[in-house]
Amino acid sequence: MSTGTARTPRAILDDVFGPTTTRQIWSADYHKAIPISFQLVDLTAILPAVFYMFRFGHRRGKGRFLDTFGQATPKPQASNRSVTIRQVAARLAQDQRIRGFEDPVGQVILGDLLLCFCLENRRRAPGHTEPVQRVAPTHYLASWIDLPQNIAHLRFVPEMIVTMLTGQVGDTVQPTPENHKTWFPVARDVHENLLLHAFAAGVECASEFVADEAADKFRETATVGLDQLIMIRIAQQLQAAPDKLRGGKGQSRIPNQHPIASRAGREFSEDLRKFVREFATVVPRHTFLDLLESCISVGLTTIFGAVVNTLFTWAETGTVPEQIGQQPTPLFVDCSNGVDRRLRSLAEQSLDDFLRRLSRLAVILMALRLLDHAARYDPSIRKRAIKTRPTATRWLNLLGEILHKRVPEAELIHRACSRDAAQLAEALSDDYAQCVHVLENTSAEPNPVWRLAAGLTSLQGHKYTQGQFTKFFDSIAMVDRPNGLARKRKTIRRGVNFGTRRYREVRCVVFTDSVLEYLVHRHLLASGSASGVRLLPLRDFLKRIRERYGFCVDVPPRGMSISNELLHANRAILERRLRDLGLLTGVSDAEAMKRLQPRFEPAMEEPDGVDEDTYRRAQASA
Repeated sequence: MSTGTARTPRAILDDVFGPTTTRQIWSADYHKAIPISFQLVDLTAILPAVFYMFRFGHRRGKGRFLDTFGQATPKPQASNRSVTIRQVAARLAQDQRIRGFEDPVGQVILGDLLLCFCLENRRRAPGHTEPVQRVAPTHYLASWIDLPQNIAHLRFVPEMIVTMLTGQVGDTVQPTPENHKTWFPVARDVHENLLLHAFAAGVECASEFVADEAADKFRETATVGLDQLIMIRIAQQLQAAPDKLRGGKGQSRIPNQHPIASRAGREFSEDLRKFVREFATVVPRHTFLDLLESCISVGLTTIFGAVVNTLFTWAETGTVPEQIGQQPTPLFVDCSNGVDRRLRSLAEQSLDDFLRRLSRLAVILMALRLLDHAARYDPSIRKRAIKTRPTATRWLNLLGEILHKRVPEAELIHRACSRDAAQLAEALSDDYAQCVHVLENTSAEPNPVWRLAAGLTSLQGHKYTQGQFTKFFDSIAMVDRPNGLARKRKTIRRGVNFGTRRYREVRCVVFTDSVLEYLVHRHLLASGSASGVRLLPLRDFLKRIRERYGFCVDVPPRGMSISNELLHANRAILERRLRDLGLLTGVSDAEAMKRLQPRFEPAMEEPDGVDEDTYRRAQASA
């Protein structure tokens, strides 16, 4: 029985390992495997940060939004300061370049426009008096608005997207030389970058001042929509883009770290590049933005699933599989969007199986952090000078050799982990009996690295580990969003005792209309450097999305049994939805005659910059 107040796990670890070691291992992340933080992130708010990083080549720091639109306070540096829609509307109504909103009614209308197209309140709350927390990517100049106020709140997702699209080889993302051709140059004119050009209507940049934060100007004779014009006027009030992130140890630089699932990262880069190149100028702006967010959601969800599979293979073999062996996580898709209860139940079971595996992922990431900390300070390993950027495949392979005791240095590291496990078990009180059992149970797990990793993960608790992974999945899959990839609902389970209830959230992968439109238009594009669309039978489309993203529609995922009747029903529902969206045509019931067709014809002209084959060769060499 414990006596007194139990000490926190973090305090116990500080005593056993020391504060420095504790800071490095007490986390849920391992950026050498996937360079993001497993926390909540709003995927709809990352594009302005991506615009900024492409334009200036560093991470965004403090801007002028709070000082320009916020009320004056005795403590201008107070951390709880915020801006409301009402304040922004009142300031914009005084701008002579946007008229008709001067009276109170006009300001309310302007506030509604801001809330619909430009800014978002905290927790997506309605009203004009709630704190503004995010900015929408309505126009490129949204990158001038420093929302969220701390760039770290975006959990390094914009940084990872920039590194995958640029495909550079250094430790940090560097400005692109003038003689280097690429679709996504860094720190250059906005119209040289394929993604920035799609959102930079009317923007001009003085070439001699391209690095200046105020170099981008709006050409007043340009034709833009009202939503874009309001965003432009907000940016003009700020007069310049935010400064770069200030701090020591190169915090302003963009780390050039790619996910360990390099195949999924390469395919995401290809998907986004092709989609933006062909459809940015032909799809209506709001529809294009929804489809682009669906593209990012599909890509990041696939990358996350591929990283999970890759790390599970590493745990078993000690080796990161080659690109050809990296597979996405197979997930059954409910094409009825939850209308058919049987299909919804199967999709929930499929995703639930994947989410349950994340508890094991937490142990694997803890083992990687322990091995990484030990290996980085080993003298003989330091002499090898193994590079971990842009990809850490060789480093993880070395850690796998240590884990499976295939190198001479492994013996010393294993003994150190065994000693640390014993010391930690001795330091823990009876309040952590389960963790002590894991640390001391050498018969169940003889490998001290796994034993110590499992004990530390147990000490962190379910909410800190698997709970964080689940929240992160909800974020990148944009759960319950109109253009998202998943749905969730609450279910009730009655307990053993009469009258007791337990609430549980279940999730399933679905195809919203936006996701369907994106997938169809993406895979109708001709391969290589050819322009236009190609003939694509429905059966080939289903095979492609299964092999590329793991989306199973008419085939059961590996290890899951589904009747042919339900598989045929799921496919029939998908066919009907595609026909309703105008994306499927067929003159007979023959499978070969059921072909996909685009709702928007892609741009036929060849964009300036670099051709597709040259870009592929550059990416391969990187």
